[in-house]
Order: sequence, then C-alpha cells, then structure tokens
Amino acid sequence: GASNYTFACASWSQQSEDWLNAHAKAFAFFGGVPEIVVPDNLKSAVRKTDRYEPDINPSYQQLAAHYQTAIVPARPYKPKDKAKAEVAVQIVERWIMARLRHQTFFTLASLNQAIRFLLEDLNQRPFKKLPGSRASQFAQRDKPALKPLPSQPYQYTDIKQARVHIDYHVEYDKHYYSVGHHLVKQVVEVQASDNTIAIYHHGKRIASHPRSYRQGAHSTCVEHMPRAHKEMQEWSPERFLSWAGDIGVETREVVNAILQEKRHHEQSYRRILALLSNAKKYGRDRLNNACGRALLIHSPTRSSVESILKQGLDQVPVETPGNAEQEELNLDHHENVRGEDYFH
Repeated sequence: GASNYTFACASWSQQSEDWLNAHAKAFAFFGGVPEIVVPDNLKSAVRKTDRYEPDINPSYQQLAAHYQTAIVPARPYKPKDKAKAEVAVQIVERWIMARLRHQTFFTLASLNQAIRFLLEDLNQRPFKKLPGSRASQFAQRDKPALKPLPSQPYQYTDIKQARVHIDYHVEYDKHYYSVGHHLVKQVVEVQASDNTIAIYHHGKRIASHPRSYRQGAHSTCVEHMPRAHKEMQEWSPERFLSWAGDIGVETREVVNAILQEKRHHEQSYRRILALLSNAKKYGRDRLNNACGRALLIHSPTRSSVESILKQGLDQVPVETPGNAEQEELNLDHHENVRGEDYFH
C-alpha cells in the first residue's frame, strides 16, 4: 500500500501449501484483506500464464474466495505491475536478510522469530523525508481501506483431479476414498485439507470423508457400495451361525468348521451362502441330515454336503456298530433260519 508497511516470513518452499499459508499469515499481520492481490506467475499461483486470462491455481482461487479478494496476477515480464512488491523485496534483503546472514538457525520457528523482531524494527523506523514511519502511515492510510478478516481461520486445501477406480475409490496421498459406484471411470475433483477429504463431480459435492494418513488403506461409505457389496458388508460369522442353527445343530457345526478353515472369515462367506442355499432346493431336514453325515465321515465341507444330497445318501441309514448288531439279532429269528437246535 501507500505506507510501504512490510511483511516477511520464512517458509520451507514455494510449493502451494507454503505459498498460501504465507498469504494467510500476511493478512493476519495486516489485520485485514485488500480488494486485490497481485502475485507473480509462479506455479503455486498460476497454472497457465496468459496476458488476459491467466489460469489461477484452484487452491489459490479457494483462498481468494475465503478472504473475499480478487487475484490479478502481474503480466509476465512486467515487474512494474507489482512495483511495490519488488521494492519490498529489496528492503527485506537489505534490512533483514543481510543482518541475519551470519547467524545459523536450526528451526524454521526460530528463524521467523528473528525475522519478526527485525520486521518490527523496520516498520517502526522513522522516514527520513516524510513524517512518521511505515507503521504509523499504515494505521492512518492503508488499514482503514482493508476489508475485515473472515470469522473462520483459513485452512489450506489441496485440490487435485483424480479418476474413479473400478472399485469406486479415488486415490489421494496413497489412501483410497469411496464415491458412488456409478461414477466408476469418471474424473472427479478432490479437495484435501488437514482433516477432511471432499470430492466433487461437475461442481457438486458427492462424497466427504475424514482424512486418513494410512497409506494403502481404504475409507468406504456403505451408501457408495453396489447392492452386492452392501449385502456382503452386512455378513458376519455370528449371523451365519445363527442362520445355520435355525436349520439344525449339524448344519451349524459344518458352518463353524468352514469358518475355521480360513484366516479371514470373509473368505468363507460365499461358500457358506452356497451351502445354506441348499435348504431351498432340498429342504431344511435333508440339508441338516447331509451335514450330519458329512460330520460322521470327517468331511464338513460344502462340496461333501452337496455330493451327499445329490446322491441321496442323506436318506440312507448310516451304518453304525449298533445297527449291525441289531441286524444280526433280527436274522436269528427269521423263518428261514433253522437255528442251532436243528443240528443236534
């Protein structure tokens, strides 16, 4: 502004997050927001330079919307478009950077603390030919023209485009977030803050997730799943055991045996569903009898139970030592058997 009131801070880089957070610090330092911000054409500000219609970085546009200000980049190779900024750079180099050049700082915070001290000295230094200082002139001339700061603090949001994978998830920072399954292969916009992931399609928010920093993991909403996946989500070992128990004790034992075969129960769910579906085809009693026979032969598997049902073995009495003994007793009293007295 007219006062040349100066702000400076150190950051790790000129990447988008550092660049935009520096804006937030500057606005807080000034205690207000100007009508127009005139930046240079670095990538964090402008995606594609153009003399008349520069393509502003979406994250930068979002910052401008938050502070209700306009971004008007300087024209390429036209330093006079931001003459005040060019002069401020020279002042900071002479009055701050030069005075710190022999010091070593081990943290960014300690460097910024030293900068703040020298910045205060710079802005309070009296002008040589004009009355007052940068600070006093700012309070009189520039501060009244600033718009108030927004009530909510600015939070950096990274904005990127992503394509929805075949599993209806999009990847951001090596974590996967779900969207509606009907958007598979569509391009969406991911807006990521420190705490939230918001996903947009054609300007409409379609999903929102708490941000996760677990790489390779998935954040999935049930409402985004296709019907078949929703049904699988509702399955559990307890539900299958209860369902099998309604058919019979033997069926429950077979289901429990199938569940114990795999390290992860989910790997057994489809086989159990196939097993229990035989109750519709053969009836509950036959299925339970077949499960009982499978347990007797120590083969409690879906394939064994279905083989028993197909061959009708569930309807054949099982041979046991007790049955064989009873058959011998019955033979002793048959009319065609003469008995031991006949031979004496």
